[in-house]
Amino acid sequence: MSDFITPLATWCAAIIEGIGVGIITLIALYALFHALGRLVKKDDKNSVIQELRQFLGHGILLGLEFLVAADIIYTVAVDLTFESIGVLAIVVLIRTFLSFTLEVEVTGRWPWNSKQ
Repeated sequence: MSDFITPLATWCAAIIEGIGVGIITLIALYALFHALGRLVKKDDKNSVIQELRQFLGHGILLGLEFLVAADIIYTVAVDLTFESIGVLAIVVLIRTFLSFTLEVEVTGRWPWNSKQ
C-alpha cells in the first residue's frame, strides 16, 4: 500500500477499535451503576438482573461490531497476507458466533424469528 494509506488505515483501525472498547466499557459501567441504583431503591432483584444482562448484552454487541470493523480495516489496508486473512476469518467467525449467541440471550428468540 502507499506510504499515505498504510499509516492512515492503521490510525483509523486503532481509533475504531478504541471506540469499540470504549462502548463496551461505558455501557458496562452505566449498566452496573443503574442496576445498583435500582437495588438501592429496593426494586425486584430478578428484574434488575435481567435488565443488567440486557444492557450488557447490547453494549457487547455494539462494541463487537466496531472491533470487527477495525480488524477488517487493518487486515485489508495494512497487513494483507494469506495468513492475516485466515486469522481475520477466524476472528470474524468467533465474533459473529458471539454476536449471534448474545442476540439470542438478550432478545430471548432466534434472529430469524419475527419480532412479536
